[in-house]
Amino acid sequence: MTAVTDQDHHDASAENVPPEEGPSDGDNAEEQGRTEEMREEEKGGTKKETKEEGGKEEKDGDGGAPESEAPEEVPSADGDDHARVAADSGSVTPTAPKEPRAEPGPSGAWDDGLIARRVTETDGPPREPVVEPRITATPQPVMPLAYDGQLRSRLDALRELVGLSRTRLDSRTLAEAGRVLDEAAARRRLSGQHTVVAIAGATGSGKSQLFNSLAGVPISETGVRRPTTAAPIACSWSDGAATLLDRLGIPGRLRRRPLQSAEAEAQLRGLVLVDLPDHDSAAVQHREQVDRVLALVDAVIWVVDPEKYADAVLHERYLRPMAGHAEVMFVVLNQVDRLPGEAAHQVLDDLRRLLDDDGIALGEYGEPGATVLALSALTGDGIGELREALGQFVGERGAAARRISADLDAAAWELRPVYATGRRAGLSERARDEFSDRLADAVGATAAGQAAERAWLRNANRACGTPWLRLWRWYQDRREPSTGRFAVRTQPDEEATARQRVEQAVRTVAERASTGLPAPWALAVREAAVRGSQGLPEALDELAARAGTPSGRPPRPGWWPVAVLAQASMTLLQIVGGLWLVAQIVGVMAPNLGVPVLLMSVGIVGGPGVEWSCKLAARGPARRYGLEAERRLREAAAGCGRARVLDPVAAELLRYREVREQYVRVTGARSAVG
Repeated sequence: MTAVTDQDHHDASAENVPPEEGPSDGDNAEEQGRTEEMREEEKGGTKKETKEEGGKEEKDGDGGAPESEAPEEVPSADGDDHARVAADSGSVTPTAPKEPRAEPGPSGAWDDGLIARRVTETDGPPREPVVEPRITATPQPVMPLAYDGQLRSRLDALRELVGLSRTRLDSRTLAEAGRVLDEAAARRRLSGQHTVVAIAGATGSGKSQLFNSLAGVPISETGVRRPTTAAPIACSWSDGAATLLDRLGIPGRLRRRPLQSAEAEAQLRGLVLVDLPDHDSAAVQHREQVDRVLALVDAVIWVVDPEKYADAVLHERYLRPMAGHAEVMFVVLNQVDRLPGEAAHQVLDDLRRLLDDDGIALGEYGEPGATVLALSALTGDGIGELREALGQFVGERGAAARRISADLDAAAWELRPVYATGRRAGLSERARDEFSDRLADAVGATAAGQAAERAWLRNANRACGTPWLRLWRWYQDRREPSTGRFAVRTQPDEEATARQRVEQAVRTVAERASTGLPAPWALAVREAAVRGSQGLPEALDELAARAGTPSGRPPRPGWWPVAVLAQASMTLLQIVGGLWLVAQIVGVMAPNLGVPVLLMSVGIVGGPGVEWSCKLAARGPARRYGLEAERRLREAAAGCGRARVLDPVAAELLRYREVREQYVRVTGARSAVG
């Protein structure tokens, strides 16, 4: 089933050569030969022959227009010698034959890379050539595409996001984001006045018929042979689309012009229509071309037929992954003329249901989404509605920006697992304090403080204790060796225990810091903690040696001299009373036991009393001294752990927060990130 007649096939083969027929230079040579023939007929030919030739050209050019219509060649808006077909539907009087204008040079190169569909008509008796003045148009500069502020901000955020993530994520993870950035930059440099729309569909869906119906001329070959369309064919309704077609990789021989009319020119100005090969073609290169072009066009018209509109390949490979591109998508149910009665509405409703299951928003009731239409490219039913929808869509000049925005959404969604988990992440103050406490325990900060406290008390006892008691304790220490009741740990055992405690502390803080992070960033946090833990036990040992209990005697408070003087006085009283008592016994002095006994009693009782009082007074200073020693060692251990472990971990967490903020900007602050 085809939408063209034999005459149309003759027209397509003569003027619009299919892709496999040959390049455009053949068309140019044929047109030049035809022009020379027309010149000879104008000079010496008969009126009958001229009319027959003109009627044939009219039939080939517009598919059966009245003979009175006189297409004429008009220069393109870019100022080249590009010939167009202008159909004046209101003219009914014969026109004088016009002198054929000069064709382009042998190279056949047009400024916009398009091959025009040209029709030459002569009518009326031979007469002197009438030179019609050429209409010269000032070349209009091609305005590049402009993105709005929000889209530019999202693109900048994605570029920053990729830059911050290159050292943490592999290139395959960032490949799609990089492609979106490259394509957005490339599209921005090209025309913003054109909208590139691709027509895609399965084998036999009639997309080439629809392409020809929109163009008004049989440009794309149709028929029962499959696949019919072997390469993308482009049709542009206005000049200046050469760079866009170069980007799509469509050569000049596959670029065409539609049938020119004022109504079509005004309605579809700026449209660049591309007919793609079948997406389910048996030829692998055809499917590859479809995938390549679909990634570059601004919008796409999906053509489905009543037989394969529910094809799993179409929905699973194309429609479902492109659900976010609904605003730049048309879904056309073609060949509705084959459906009897209400069957067309039933199939259309079922198609809408399938699209809704695919997650494609439908543009109903003024809401943004895909446009779903039913038509018949063969009978022309519904073509006007599609043309009107396309005209409004192209006239908005926003398809390219919406396509880039949809690509951004898709790239952001693909990157979501590596930037957002929905959980809070970070290192709390409690986790930091626990890490410092574990390191302090590993270096024995508490034991060092207790040792410092005991050392201070021993010094106080030496200074304030009775000489006899200190002498007795010294004697006991010298006389009684260690019982060996408790095993004394060796130095290697202590070092092994301290190292295990340090490693356990590092593992714990790394796990807590990486909790709630995406896998790549959690791995980076753990690696930073492991790198910092290397050499940490040795560094803590050095700090413990420097910041532990200071060498020498602890500082003495101001009351120590008074206590020492009081203890010396008590000892002196004991000595004086004893000597006095001995002198009385040996008869050196007169007997008087009261005074020496009193002196000895005061000294004997006063000495322990002074020592006991000093012990009570020394507890507070000794405790403060021990706590100070413990604090110094804890701060030293915490500083070492912070510099080697916590700071690198915090740097990774800060980098993650930065990329997460950029990710929020990429999503347009519409996605919740953890």
